Amino acid sequence: MKTQYIVKTLSTFILTLLIVSCGYHEDVVEELSISREFAPVDLTARVRNQTFVELSWAVNESVDYYVVEFSADDPNFTNIFQSEIVTASELPILIRLEGETVYSIRVKAVSDRGLNDSSWALGEATTLSEQIMQPSQIGDIQATQATLRWEAGLNVTHFILQPGDIRYDISASEKASGVATITGLTGDTEYSAILYNNSKVRGFADFLTEVDPSTGTVINSSNDILQMIENAAPGDVILLEPGDYTSQTGTATLDKPITVRSLLSYDKAKLGINFEINGGATDVSLINLDLDGALTVSDVVRFTGAGNYNSLLLSGCNIHDFARSFIAGNVTDAIVQNVTVENCIVTNILTAGGDFIDFRNSDALGVTITSSTFNNCAPGRDFLRLDAAGTSNGNSICNILIDSCTIYACSNSDSRRILYVRFQTNEVTVQNTLIAETESEGYADRTGVDESPTFNNNNYFNAPGFINPDQFIFDASNYTELDPGFVDPLAGDFTVTNQTLLDNQVGDPRWRP
Repeated sequence: MKTQYIVKTLSTFILTLLIVSCGYHEDVVEELSISREFAPVDLTARVRNQTFVELSWAVNESVDYYVVEFSADDPNFTNIFQSEIVTASELPILIRLEGETVYSIRVKAVSDRGLNDSSWALGEATTLSEQIMQPSQIGDIQATQATLRWEAGLNVTHFILQPGDIRYDISASEKASGVATITGLTGDTEYSAILYNNSKVRGFADFLTEVDPSTGTVINSSNDILQMIENAAPGDVILLEPGDYTSQTGTATLDKPITVRSLLSYDKAKLGINFEINGGATDVSLINLDLDGALTVSDVVRFTGAGNYNSLLLSGCNIHDFARSFIAGNVTDAIVQNVTVENCIVTNILTAGGDFIDFRNSDALGVTITSSTFNNCAPGRDFLRLDAAGTSNGNSICNILIDSCTIYACSNSDSRRILYVRFQTNEVTVQNTLIAETESEGYADRTGVDESPTFNNNNYFNAPGFINPDQFIFDASNYTELDPGFVDPLAGDFTVTNQTLLDNQVGDPRWRP
């Protein structure tokens, strides 16, 4: 073995010496000899807006243009569904295709230096249901009828609406104009409409009909709103015609189940009052109202009497400029099963002397906040405070859900939190939510809150406390830290322009075009 090793080493030395002594006289290859262009690399295909496919790939400066071909439900490209000529300056390119189809995609490069075309780069994309429906216009949706719009002139045959399995056949003139009005609907009902061309789905729309005036007591701004609420019977619905009611100020004291709502969701009644809830007001709904505290009214809603309450609902409201709390309860033996905030925009709740949602001696056993925007709320206080002093503490579970919300400059202090929760047993879920521009400590900095909350698909921009591992709880899930590109946040326009956040469906849906 030792002799073999010596021989091998000596041979290697002699070979190296020969190479060094004789030199290496072959020319260095500086350019490959090729007959065809290189195929595109890094091809990506992403579905946008249901049936549009966005294509991109790495650009080669030696390429004149690219050929893109699509084959529908055919990976062998037997029949080419669509072909496009694309230049580098057009990338990424958005191409409209048909819905509910698996497209095989291939791209080749055509040379500008006389070489043959490249081989094909391959990709695939599956489009979603086609969507040719157009946005509704103000007044299109009424209590018993709905005007639906789509791209004029396209081939369509009928709508199917649910609930009720309602079929509406589209006339030739309606097809040409792209507008049809469907009657015989029920007020305050969520409908889903699917647009067909024979058996093929071409579009869909969800809408909520306006409330039927015959289901409540209709009043206008000449009526005494506080007196009308006081005179209402348990279970009554007060329907406010469009108008400015803010000259009437004061507190509506509620002691019975009641609903106060605008007659039209798109023309909200403007009110300058607030609400106190006492025993007997087991179910209270405030719907499609514009509530203005003028920076002088303390709370929007406060539980001021002991009792067992089923629900408090704030839906579709624009609420702004209150001096203290959004929703609060500080009275012993007030137990609220469900507090729900949905589809609201809440601005400038300044929380002087209180927190934003503030239950101390009272109990809120379920807090659900969805599809809403909060702007400059509790700038120096906590966003959600649920104390352990109430009657139910230790006997019940408090469930907290924040879903699909935009929270901007709220709890904007490094000593404040979004979740100041001390209720003994609680379950927390925060998902699909966009939190931006806050110096908040984050979710929580002490025991009491759910120590294993559910976080999913959230985005934090200039809000580092929420992902800080030094905090008591923090988001360590699949979050992002992207700039949402708000159009004009100082003017209250939180429209998102960041495509990734749009694709991920993060934040209040109203701001996703």
